[in-house]
Amino acid sequence: MLKVGLLGSTGRVGSLLIDDIAEEKLMKLGCVHVFDELKKDLPSGVVVTNEINTLIDCSDIIIDFSNPIATTLLLDATIKQKSKTPLVIATTGFDEHQKNLLLQASKVAPLLYASNMSLGVAVLNKLVSIASKTLENFDCEIVEQHHRYKVDSPSGTALTIGETAANVRGLNLDDVRISGRDGDIGKRSKNSIGIMSLRGGDIVGRHTVGFYNDGEFIELNHTATSRHTFSQGAIKAAKWLASQDVGLYNINDCLGL
Repeated sequence: MLKVGLLGSTGRVGSLLIDDIAEEKLMKLGCVHVFDELKKDLPSGVVVTNEINTLIDCSDIIIDFSNPIATTLLLDATIKQKSKTPLVIATTGFDEHQKNLLLQASKVAPLLYASNMSLGVAVLNKLVSIASKTLENFDCEIVEQHHRYKVDSPSGTALTIGETAANVRGLNLDDVRISGRDGDIGKRSKNSIGIMSLRGGDIVGRHTVGFYNDGEFIELNHTATSRHTFSQGAIKAAKWLASQDVGLYNINDCLGL
């Protein structure tokens, strides 16, 4: 029985993970990390802690849907302890230091990082890779929509998709990304990739990737209608990662894409 530790247990997806893990036959909730107050009933025997080291010690694998500060604590502890506990990281909004910590932690433990745990988004990203390479002369634009409470912009998913579109064209997203247009900006440059963000209501998540040319265009779209898609995707990733060697993985590795 795989004991799952949960970082970010008081969040929207964290709450769903508590319920979804309880339905699994080959895993159970072993420990939850709580910074503030957990207003949810837990199965008997689950350890509740605000100590990262305790979370690591009481878990066979850890799923993280928290925030960059909490994830940094987890990665730091993993590196210092040289912990072999596999990590499924779904937090977004990382800076360069935190991205480097991901790489360092993956040298001591199996680590799967995905900006979006949706299986459909993984397929979308694969399709974007094919379309961006095949339609190399088409203009690429990305629009992401989320609920009013999302704090990072653009979304981690949109940035991942943008990186995919740029990389297959031999471009660096940081060099070509446009995240806003206003005033007399001049004509669109050939290699630019636009990533625009909309925020409002209770939108779980919607990403549209368009490839536009004279006379035709194609748009690829993914819409999440429930956060269960993220919790279920994370559980699938955890089952897969538990048997992997030390290294850095993504959701495509889990799905064989």
